[in-house]
Amino acid sequence: MEGYLFTEQSARPSNPKYMQMIARAENIYKRQSDIRSEFGRDYTRILHSMAYRRLKHKTQVFFSPQNDHICTRIEHVSHVDSVSYTIADALGLNTELTRAIATAHDLGHAPFGHLGETVLAELSERDLKDSFWHERNGLRFVEGVELLENDKGLRKNLNLTYAVRDGIVSHCGEVDQNGIKPRDEAIDLETYRVKNQFAPFTWEGCVVKLADKIAYLGRDIEDAKTLGILDNARIDELQAILFQSPALRDIKIKEINNTVLIHEFILDLCENSSPQKGIALSKDNFRAMKMIKDFNYKNIYRHPRLEPYFRYAKLVLTELYDTLIKGYDGAQTPKALAALARYYPELFGQFAGYLEQYWDFTTAERRAELKLGNRILYQVKESQRDYTMAVLDYLSGMTDSFAVRSYNELISF
Repeated sequence: MEGYLFTEQSARPSNPKYMQMIARAENIYKRQSDIRSEFGRDYTRILHSMAYRRLKHKTQVFFSPQNDHICTRIEHVSHVDSVSYTIADALGLNTELTRAIATAHDLGHAPFGHLGETVLAELSERDLKDSFWHERNGLRFVEGVELLENDKGLRKNLNLTYAVRDGIVSHCGEVDQNGIKPRDEAIDLETYRVKNQFAPFTWEGCVVKLADKIAYLGRDIEDAKTLGILDNARIDELQAILFQSPALRDIKIKEINNTVLIHEFILDLCENSSPQKGIALSKDNFRAMKMIKDFNYKNIYRHPRLEPYFRYAKLVLTELYDTLIKGYDGAQTPKALAALARYYPELFGQFAGYLEQYWDFTTAERRAELKLGNRILYQVKESQRDYTMAVLDYLSGMTDSFAVRSYNELISF
């Protein structure tokens, strides 16, 4: 394998697009003693964010597993970081940028995994006539929702670089696509209307896009085997799929695990990628990856044992949404929320605390007291739509456990 083929394309100062890559919405404070790069600063800002911390209590595939070794969203993020780092390092790309994108790529995931995303998407389409998908929601969170104290204790937006924000909204790994190449233009990221609408702006973003899929396919199979989701007939079916790939056919079923599949796909990708071909797998392994993904959807993600969980997650989120929506009363919304808090103190108390950071009811004096330096997201005095958006933002940021606890408050007397 010939390494470092992408050194000239890497996100470094010699790249003609570099200044666009490191652009921020506003200047970020500087420390004379800081030794980090722009992407290194992004990585640590993401690590310190509340949304990142909550990933440890968000579903990857299996909800609230009793087995401590079943994958959660934060473990998946770590796998994507590891896979993308290995690929970027071998190809000569910027590993600090892949690490920042990978660590942040799922910050916009709703509770209860993709099922939760589907529920919130249905509510958003119905009430806002707007789409909801976790890549776009991740961009919304890092641009407007997540706050971090600066060197003067003022709580401000994360203000990440363009390349990282682009990598978040462009990372969709569900679309079967090989030979991924970056786009040339630094577009306004708010123009995204559907997932996978545009290619990433950087080669590093392209790497994370494929690393996302490499990271989850084998890990989900491991968990399904551990939980007894896959019976012997399904195991045989999976073995037949692997046999169709020259690189994978020698893997015995007992060896089908995340480590083996990740190794084979990473090696194959590094051997087949080039600036001319793009970030690509071989024809055989690209076909094998698609077949494994189709197998997982058929036999894992749509398994009958998950159906009660699907119904439960939909119940929890729709009931929370319907209850929170009742808090809107135009200019009297703060009073309406306070009245509902008498019945549901935790749900509405926490929601009111969330809103205080972002809405137009918070006075300048109160914002100064709270040390808020962020932009106002919700003009609730004049817009019910903004209030609805606040409810969806709040729900999407919940962990599984907090959503369940909040729902239990609704049904407790």
